[in-house]
Amino acid sequence: MKSSRPTRGATLGLKIAVWFGVLFLHIPLALIVLYAFSSEDKSYVFPPPGLTTQWFAVTLDRTDVWDAMALSFKVALWSTGIAMVLGTLAAGALARTQFFGREAINLLLILPIALPGVITGISLRSAFHTMDIPFSFWTIVIGHATFCVVVVYNNVVARLRRISPSLLEASMDLGANAFQTFRYVLLPQLGSALLAGGLLAFALSFDEVIVTTFTAGQQTTLPIWMFQELIRPRQRPVTNVVAVIMISLTFIPIVAAYWLTRSDEDSLNR
Repeated sequence: MKSSRPTRGATLGLKIAVWFGVLFLHIPLALIVLYAFSSEDKSYVFPPPGLTTQWFAVTLDRTDVWDAMALSFKVALWSTGIAMVLGTLAAGALARTQFFGREAINLLLILPIALPGVITGISLRSAFHTMDIPFSFWTIVIGHATFCVVVVYNNVVARLRRISPSLLEASMDLGANAFQTFRYVLLPQLGSALLAGGLLAFALSFDEVIVTTFTAGQQTTLPIWMFQELIRPRQRPVTNVVAVIMISLTFIPIVAAYWLTRSDEDSLNR
Protein backbone atom coordinates (compact mmCIF):
# COMPACT_ATOMS: atom_id res chain seq x y z
CA MET A 1 0.00 0.00 0.00
CA LYS A 2 1.44 3.31 -1.02
CA SER A 3 1.71 6.14 1.48
CA SER A 4 -0.59 9.13 0.92
CA ARG A 5 1.99 11.53 2.34
CA PRO A 6 2.94 14.11 -0.33
CA THR A 7 6.53 14.06 -1.48
CA ARG A 8 8.60 17.23 -1.34
CA GLY A 9 11.23 18.13 -3.88
CA ALA A 10 14.81 18.83 -2.91
CA THR A 11 15.65 22.38 -1.92
CA LEU A 12 17.76 24.58 -4.19
CA GLY A 13 20.70 24.42 -1.80
CA LEU A 14 20.61 20.61 -1.78
CA LYS A 15 20.47 20.48 -5.58
CA ILE A 16 23.47 22.81 -5.82
CA ALA A 17 25.39 20.67 -3.34
CA VAL A 18 24.63 17.51 -5.32
CA TRP A 19 25.76 19.01 -8.61
CA PHE A 20 28.88 20.42 -6.97
CA GLY A 21 29.74 16.93 -5.73
CA VAL A 22 29.13 15.41 -9.17
CA LEU A 23 31.30 18.01 -10.91
CA PHE A 24 34.03 17.69 -8.27
CA LEU A 25 34.23 13.95 -8.94
CA HIS A 26 33.95 13.93 -12.72
CA ILE A 27 35.67 17.07 -14.04
CA PRO A 28 39.13 15.44 -13.60
CA LEU A 29 37.93 12.46 -15.65
CA ALA A 30 36.61 14.78 -18.34
CA LEU A 31 39.97 16.56 -18.48
CA ILE A 32 41.80 13.25 -18.97
CA VAL A 33 39.53 12.47 -21.92
CA LEU A 34 40.09 15.96 -23.34
CA TYR A 35 43.89 15.75 -23.04
CA ALA A 36 43.87 12.38 -24.82
CA PHE A 37 42.88 14.35 -27.95
CA SER A 38 45.25 17.30 -27.35
CA SER A 39 47.85 18.07 -30.00
CA GLU A 40 50.27 19.25 -27.29
CA ASP A 41 52.72 16.43 -26.50
CA LYS A 42 54.63 17.67 -23.45
CA SER A 43 52.46 19.63 -21.03
CA TYR A 44 48.86 20.09 -19.97
CA VAL A 45 47.64 23.29 -21.62
CA PHE A 46 44.05 24.39 -21.17
CA PRO A 47 42.38 24.84 -23.49
CA PRO A 48 44.34 22.47 -25.74
CA PRO A 49 45.96 24.25 -28.73
CA GLY A 50 44.37 21.70 -31.05
CA LEU A 51 42.59 18.37 -31.15
CA THR A 52 43.87 15.21 -32.81
CA THR A 53 43.35 11.45 -32.74
CA GLN A 54 46.96 10.61 -33.59
CA TRP A 55 47.77 9.52 -30.02
CA PHE A 56 45.24 6.70 -30.24
CA ALA A 57 47.07 5.30 -33.28
CA VAL A 58 50.43 5.71 -31.51
CA THR A 59 49.13 3.94 -28.41
CA LEU A 60 47.60 1.03 -30.31
CA ASP A 61 50.90 0.45 -32.13
CA ARG A 62 52.91 0.05 -28.89
CA THR A 63 53.46 -3.55 -27.85
CA ASP A 64 54.31 -2.61 -24.26
CA VAL A 65 50.80 -1.20 -23.82
CA TRP A 66 49.21 -4.39 -25.16
CA ASP A 67 51.45 -6.58 -22.99
CA ALA A 68 50.59 -4.62 -19.86
CA MET A 69 46.88 -4.67 -20.71
CA ALA A 70 46.92 -8.42 -21.35
CA LEU A 71 48.64 -9.02 -18.00
CA SER A 72 46.11 -6.86 -16.15
CA PHE A 73 43.25 -8.68 -17.86
CA LYS A 74 44.61 -12.12 -16.92
CA VAL A 75 45.27 -11.06 -13.32
CA ALA A 76 41.76 -9.64 -13.02
CA LEU A 77 40.19 -12.82 -14.41
CA TRP A 78 42.09 -15.11 -12.04
CA SER A 79 41.56 -12.85 -9.03
CA THR A 80 37.85 -12.61 -9.75
CA GLY A 81 37.52 -16.37 -10.20
CA ILE A 82 39.27 -17.08 -6.89
CA ALA A 83 37.25 -14.38 -5.14
CA MET A 84 33.93 -15.76 -6.41
CA VAL A 85 34.71 -19.24 -5.08
CA LEU A 86 36.12 -18.18 -1.70
CA GLY A 87 33.68 -15.31 -1.19
CA THR A 88 30.65 -17.49 -1.94
CA LEU A 89 31.82 -20.27 0.37
CA ALA A 90 32.51 -17.81 3.18
CA ALA A 91 29.12 -16.16 2.71
CA GLY A 92 27.37 -19.55 2.77
CA ALA A 93 29.12 -20.44 6.01
CA LEU A 94 28.35 -17.16 7.81
CA ALA A 95 25.01 -15.98 6.41
CA ARG A 96 22.61 -17.99 8.57
CA THR A 97 24.65 -19.92 11.12
CA GLN A 98 25.33 -18.73 14.66
CA PHE A 99 28.50 -19.76 16.50
CA PHE A 100 31.10 -18.32 18.82
CA GLY A 101 33.47 -15.98 16.95
CA ARG A 102 31.16 -15.45 13.98
CA GLU A 103 31.38 -11.66 14.09
CA ALA A 104 35.15 -11.79 14.55
CA ILE A 105 35.48 -13.93 11.41
CA ASN A 106 33.17 -11.56 9.54
CA LEU A 107 35.41 -8.63 10.55
CA LEU A 108 38.54 -10.46 9.43
CA LEU A 109 36.94 -11.16 6.04
CA ILE A 110 36.14 -7.52 5.31
CA LEU A 111 39.33 -6.12 6.87
CA PRO A 112 41.52 -6.31 3.71
CA ILE A 113 39.37 -3.80 1.84
CA ALA A 114 39.14 -1.50 4.88
CA LEU A 115 42.89 -1.37 5.44
CA PRO A 116 45.03 1.05 3.39
CA GLY A 117 46.42 -0.64 0.30
CA VAL A 118 49.99 0.11 1.37
CA ILE A 119 49.47 -1.91 4.58
CA THR A 120 48.12 -4.87 2.63
CA GLY A 121 50.97 -4.62 0.13
CA ILE A 122 53.69 -4.50 2.79
CA SER A 123 52.10 -7.41 4.65
CA LEU A 124 51.93 -9.56 1.52
CA ARG A 125 55.48 -8.69 0.53
CA SER A 126 56.76 -9.66 3.99
CA ALA A 127 54.80 -12.92 3.86
CA PHE A 128 56.18 -13.82 0.44
CA HIS A 129 59.73 -13.09 1.62
CA THR A 130 59.24 -15.17 4.75
CA MET A 131 57.96 -18.16 2.77
CA ASP A 132 60.59 -17.69 0.02
CA ILE A 133 57.93 -17.26 -2.66
CA PRO A 134 59.35 -15.51 -5.74
CA PHE A 135 57.40 -12.55 -7.08
CA SER A 136 55.50 -13.52 -10.20
CA PHE A 137 52.12 -13.44 -11.89
CA TRP A 138 50.65 -15.53 -9.09
CA THR A 139 51.79 -13.23 -6.29
CA ILE A 140 49.88 -10.42 -8.02
CA VAL A 141 46.81 -12.65 -8.27
CA ILE A 142 47.01 -13.53 -4.57
CA GLY A 143 47.36 -9.87 -3.65
CA HIS A 144 44.35 -8.83 -5.69
CA ALA A 145 42.25 -11.75 -4.48
CA THR A 146 42.60 -10.55 -0.88
CA PHE A 147 40.33 -7.56 -1.51
CA CYS A 148 38.28 -9.06 -4.36
CA VAL A 149 37.01 -11.73 -1.96
CA VAL A 150 35.49 -9.01 0.20
CA VAL A 151 33.46 -7.56 -2.69
CA VAL A 152 32.00 -10.95 -3.64
CA TYR A 153 31.40 -11.89 0.00
CA ASN A 154 29.47 -8.70 0.76
CA ASN A 155 27.19 -9.16 -2.27
CA VAL A 156 26.49 -12.84 -1.67
CA VAL A 157 26.01 -12.66 2.10
CA ALA A 158 23.53 -9.79 1.69
CA ARG A 159 21.54 -11.83 -0.82
CA LEU A 160 21.59 -15.00 1.30
CA ARG A 161 20.20 -13.12 4.28
CA ARG A 162 17.27 -11.92 2.14
CA ILE A 163 16.36 -15.33 0.73
CA SER A 164 13.50 -16.93 2.62
CA PRO A 165 14.51 -20.22 4.30
CA SER A 166 11.11 -21.63 3.34
CA LEU A 167 12.26 -21.89 -0.30
CA LEU A 168 15.05 -24.26 0.64
CA GLU A 169 12.85 -26.17 3.08
CA ALA A 170 10.15 -26.60 0.43
CA SER A 171 12.68 -27.95 -2.02
CA MET A 172 13.91 -30.51 0.48
CA ASP A 173 10.32 -31.48 1.42
CA LEU A 174 9.55 -32.13 -2.26
CA GLY A 175 12.38 -34.65 -2.48
CA ALA A 176 15.27 -32.62 -3.88
CA ASN A 177 18.72 -33.46 -2.60
CA ALA A 178 21.28 -30.85 -1.55
CA PHE A 179 22.79 -30.48 -5.03
CA GLN A 180 19.40 -30.14 -6.72
CA THR A 181 18.33 -27.54 -4.18
CA PHE A 182 21.50 -25.58 -4.81
CA ARG A 183 21.25 -25.93 -8.60
CA TYR A 184 17.56 -25.13 -9.11
CA VAL A 185 16.63 -22.98 -6.09
CA LEU A 186 19.61 -21.30 -4.48
CA LEU A 187 21.84 -20.60 -7.50
CA PRO A 188 19.16 -18.73 -9.50
CA GLN A 189 18.56 -16.54 -6.46
CA LEU A 190 22.29 -15.84 -6.13
CA GLY A 191 23.01 -15.42 -9.84
CA SER A 192 22.76 -11.66 -10.12
CA ALA A 193 24.55 -11.09 -6.78
CA LEU A 194 27.42 -13.29 -7.94
CA LEU A 195 27.59 -11.52 -11.27
CA ALA A 196 27.53 -8.07 -9.67
CA GLY A 197 30.21 -9.04 -7.16
CA GLY A 198 32.35 -10.55 -9.91
CA LEU A 199 32.07 -7.46 -12.11
CA LEU A 200 33.05 -5.15 -9.26
CA ALA A 201 35.93 -7.42 -8.29
CA PHE A 202 37.18 -7.44 -11.89
CA ALA A 203 37.05 -3.64 -12.08
CA LEU A 204 38.92 -3.25 -8.78
CA SER A 205 41.60 -5.73 -9.79
CA PHE A 206 42.10 -4.29 -13.27
CA ASP A 207 43.07 -0.82 -12.03
CA GLU A 208 44.81 -1.75 -8.76
CA VAL A 209 48.22 -0.11 -8.38
CA ILE A 210 49.24 0.04 -4.69
CA VAL A 211 49.07 -3.66 -3.80
CA THR A 212 50.47 -4.53 -7.23
CA THR A 213 53.54 -2.37 -6.60
CA PHE A 214 54.50 -4.54 -3.63
CA THR A 215 53.69 -7.93 -5.18
CA ALA A 216 54.58 -7.61 -8.86
CA GLY A 217 58.35 -8.00 -8.94
CA GLN A 218 59.37 -7.55 -12.60
CA GLN A 219 55.78 -7.86 -13.87
CA THR A 220 54.20 -4.71 -15.33
CA THR A 221 50.43 -4.39 -15.22
CA LEU A 222 48.66 -1.56 -16.99
CA PRO A 223 48.34 0.70 -13.90
CA ILE A 224 52.03 0.13 -13.09
CA TRP A 225 52.92 0.97 -16.69
CA MET A 226 50.96 4.22 -16.45
CA PHE A 227 52.63 5.13 -13.17
CA GLN A 228 56.08 4.63 -14.71
CA GLU A 229 55.23 6.59 -17.85
CA LEU A 230 54.03 9.67 -15.96
CA ILE A 231 57.63 10.75 -15.32
CA ARG A 232 58.29 10.97 -19.06
CA PRO A 233 56.83 14.26 -20.36
CA ARG A 234 56.61 13.22 -24.02
CA GLN A 235 54.62 10.12 -23.06
CA ARG A 236 51.77 12.07 -21.42
CA PRO A 237 49.42 11.94 -24.44
CA VAL A 238 49.89 8.17 -24.69
CA THR A 239 49.30 7.85 -20.94
CA ASN A 240 46.09 9.86 -21.29
CA VAL A 241 44.87 7.55 -24.05
CA VAL A 242 45.59 4.51 -21.89
CA ALA A 243 43.71 6.21 -19.04
CA VAL A 244 40.69 6.66 -21.34
CA ILE A 245 40.87 2.97 -22.24
CA MET A 246 41.00 2.03 -18.55
CA ILE A 247 38.06 4.30 -17.75
CA SER A 248 36.04 2.56 -20.45
CA LEU A 249 37.03 -0.96 -19.38
CA THR A 250 36.23 -0.37 -15.70
CA PHE A 251 33.15 1.79 -16.29
CA ILE A 252 31.26 -0.98 -18.09
CA PRO A 253 31.42 -3.63 -15.30
CA ILE A 254 30.72 -1.07 -12.58
CA VAL A 255 27.59 0.22 -14.34
CA ALA A 256 26.48 -3.35 -15.10
CA ALA A 257 26.91 -4.32 -11.45
CA TYR A 258 24.98 -1.22 -10.36
CA TRP A 259 22.01 -1.98 -12.60
CA LEU A 260 21.98 -5.66 -11.64
CA THR A 261 21.90 -4.77 -7.94
CA ARG A 262 19.27 -2.08 -8.46
CA SER A 263 16.99 -4.33 -10.53
CA ASP A 264 17.19 -7.07 -7.89
CA GLU A 265 16.31 -4.64 -5.11
CA ASP A 266 13.33 -3.37 -7.11
CA SER A 267 12.07 -6.92 -7.72
CA LEU A 268 12.46 -7.88 -4.08
CA ASN A 269 10.62 -4.76 -2.90
CA ARG A 270 7.58 -5.38 -5.08
